[in-house]
Amino acid sequence: MKASRLPLVTLVVVMLFFYLPLLVMVVNSFNESRFGGTWEGFTWKWYERLWDTKAVWEALAGSLKLAFWSALVASIIGTLAAFALHRHQGRLQMLHMGLIQVPLVAPDLLMGMALLLFFVAVGWDLGFLTVVVAHVTFCISYVTMVVLGRLQDFDFQVVDAARDLGAGRWQIVRRILLPLLWPGILAGALLAFTLSLDDLVVTFFTSGPGTATLPKQVYSMAKTGRNMPVINALSTLMLAFTFLAVLISRHFTRKALIR
Repeated sequence: MKASRLPLVTLVVVMLFFYLPLLVMVVNSFNESRFGGTWEGFTWKWYERLWDTKAVWEALAGSLKLAFWSALVASIIGTLAAFALHRHQGRLQMLHMGLIQVPLVAPDLLMGMALLLFFVAVGWDLGFLTVVVAHVTFCISYVTMVVLGRLQDFDFQVVDAARDLGAGRWQIVRRILLPLLWPGILAGALLAFTLSLDDLVVTFFTSGPGTATLPKQVYSMAKTGRNMPVINALSTLMLAFTFLAVLISRHFTRKALIR
């Protein structure tokens, strides 16, 4: 009986669907043609133009700053929320879980409009701080769910044993809880960082005129087709950085497993 080729064909089709557009984008970042319809020769000029585009680098710095603070605050609140949900049961916690899950399924457009109306209602001027609050609002849910998954396998008998041996509350948190929960907290923080760095819709509604982020800058550049090659160059650099980060992460993970 011959093995079916359907799984292999399905895999190839799915891989092409996901990675062929990325390959086209990378190729066009080196294409002399501005519109990318035909290949007109190899060039570095789009990367040179990207290097000279000051607005892009200012927007990138703003996005990194925004993502850092959003991930930091969301990690703290999300970890505390996950711990409370795991350790305590009751009707109030069911409501708590519902509030945590709503941002996971709510459309970004709805969240952006709701947050904008809230900031206007309380008289809060739109700016960097309002964007941080908005990003923390939806990032908390992702951090909480990731840390909850880590808590499912956590043995709280270790905490009870530490108490029997005279450990105080802060000693338990610092020497037991944080070291054992750190992989989940770090994973949630990285997820929150990525979501904040990538967000456009919520940022568009909650940012003021002086708040520049990379997604907003790319969106404004994409509205005029003449900037598409520069966007391709920027996206290629970000893609290369992402693959490099993944390779470094896999390297350290493999070393940790060997030890």
